Amino acid sequence: MVVHRSKWGWSRAGWQRLVLILLWLGHGIWVLLGPYPGGHWTRLADTLARPSQHLASRWAQWRTTRKEAARDFVETRAENVRLTAELAQLRTQAAQEAPRLAEADEAVRLLGLKRQIPLELKAARVIFSTRPATYGGLILDRGRDLDLVPDQGVLVPEGIVGRLWSVGPTQAKVLLADAPNASVAVMLMRSRATGVLQGLGSGRALIRYISNQEVVQVGEAVLTSGLDRVFPRGLLVGYVAEVVPGDLELRVQVNLSAPLDRISTVLLLPFQPPLEVQPPFVVQEPKPQRKKGTP
Repeated sequence: MVVHRSKWGWSRAGWQRLVLILLWLGHGIWVLLGPYPGGHWTRLADTLARPSQHLASRWAQWRTTRKEAARDFVETRAENVRLTAELAQLRTQAAQEAPRLAEADEAVRLLGLKRQIPLELKAARVIFSTRPATYGGLILDRGRDLDLVPDQGVLVPEGIVGRLWSVGPTQAKVLLADAPNASVAVMLMRSRATGVLQGLGSGRALIRYISNQEVVQVGEAVLTSGLDRVFPRGLLVGYVAEVVPGDLELRVQVNLSAPLDRISTVLLLPFQPPLEVQPPFVVQEPKPQRKKGTP
């Protein structure tokens, strides 16, 4: 018998075997998958699609996070701009209010000083300072219009400033205590030794006529003695900065306590005040308490 080949080169027996193999293969797949294979295909498709779904979810989350970060950044920038503007406004207001606040603080301090000294004190403002000059001083905004006269004492809460040197109709000039031609009668707080304070400039002065026999300590307070009839006794002048023995007297250098370069308002004592005013301007240092059992 002659076997004819198909046009694809296979014989009839080969095609029969192929058909049988495909039938057995389909039957085996049907047995494995069961009568409802759709669920298996669905699970397979879900398994294959899970990586892409995860990537898509991550991408959507990243875009959402970027949008929120961008929105937060814009809001933060707007808040920073607003806070910067408010800060600049507050700084401007503080700068505008600073002179008035400083003046108010100075007024409070001067009022406290007036309560400590039971005299008729008058207040004046410093409108100009000639401190850089050798014999520089302060120019006040009041003169004879406030019944001021030369040689009235000038002071601030920190201590004495100087005395009135010349008085005009509406202005007066102050000779500062550290001027080379200034002099103030002073005394040492502990020993009560008296002398004359002469200016050295730059907030410093020198006490003359203190005997070598006196014991003067660095840091000791220097007070007015009242003997010059410009300042009453007990006003703070400064503190001893250096003590050098001389041939006949001690060279006692003093740092003045009043900030002569930063004075805006002063008080003026009456002309030729009493020698001593109670209560004193400077409180006496408390004596150290003795321990029990010591003489």
